[in-house]
Amino acid sequence: MKAILDTCESKMKKSVASLSHEYTSLRTGRASAALFDKIKVDYYGQETPLSQVASISVPEARLVVIQPWDKSLLAPIERAILKSELGLNPNNDGKLLRINFPPLTEERRKELAKSAKNTSEQFKVAIRNIRREAIDELKKKQKASEISEDELKDGENKVQKMTDTYIGQVSDLAGEKEKEILDI
Repeated sequence: MKAILDTCESKMKKSVASLSHEYTSLRTGRASAALFDKIKVDYYGQETPLSQVASISVPEARLVVIQPWDKSLLAPIERAILKSELGLNPNNDGKLLRINFPPLTEERRKELAKSAKNTSEQFKVAIRNIRREAIDELKKKQKASEISEDELKDGENKVQKMTDTYIGQVSDLAGEKEKEILDI
């Protein structure tokens, strides 16, 4: 039974960590190097993460500077950023790219907040699915007479408490992100 509970908790922790990582790439109006984590650049025929072909710095709150290690990558990096869903326009000066972050409109902030909330709901569903799988495993063990009915009830209660804890963490992350987006 302990193995089932440990596996369940591990999966739930990974879900919360994944949501946290997902939120780092959600644009909030402030410049952040993490926004460019998902951007891939064509580097000699290979799709390579931007962070592996250029340095990304944030010298000001609304400015990101991207300096490729190979100057020939300026155009492919610029194209990759323009094709991304970030909606940013890089300024190419021949040596590096400067990306200004314009303030978000009220409408765009509300869209982003809604997107953050939808993402959190998806992760809550994932955590509930993990709970269901764990309870199903416990029931199989009880049917196979590997654990008693009392142990089954105890296991179900522990899984539910775990679920409540991690769903609470997801809600907290979502609330923080929504506040960050709307309070700019």
